[in-house]
Amino acid sequence: MSNSKEIMAKNIKYYMDKKSISRQKLSDDLNIKYTTLATWLQADSYPRINSIEKMAKYFGIDKSDLVEEHKDNTAVTWDDLGMPYGGVMPKELKETYADLAHSYFKRHPEYLNKNGNKNNEEQ
Repeated sequence: MSNSKEIMAKNIKYYMDKKSISRQKLSDDLNIKYTTLATWLQADSYPRINSIEKMAKYFGIDKSDLVEEHKDNTAVTWDDLGMPYGGVMPKELKETYADLAHSYFKRHPEYLNKNGNKNNEEQ
């Protein structure tokens, strides 16, 4: 089981990758020292709650998406849906999209690879 610093580091990296955000851009946009961000990403330290709140708002996610361990990081964001509303997507809506995805992939397993991720090959 991962410790809380490792979980946080993994989750921050995930959302940075998902939005193609560099360390420098994130530290500049959130007014966080680059070296401080680096210690979070190396799991050497853990951000304070105000920094967690800033990151969650910046990424358009719940704070729990940063601090909790997830089986997979497939959280749906407004950006994923092409809807630039900002803020956090309601849990009920995330659950609805998760249910739709599970149902779809049960009917169309050809779109899954062995890890359960969408296959990038053209059909």
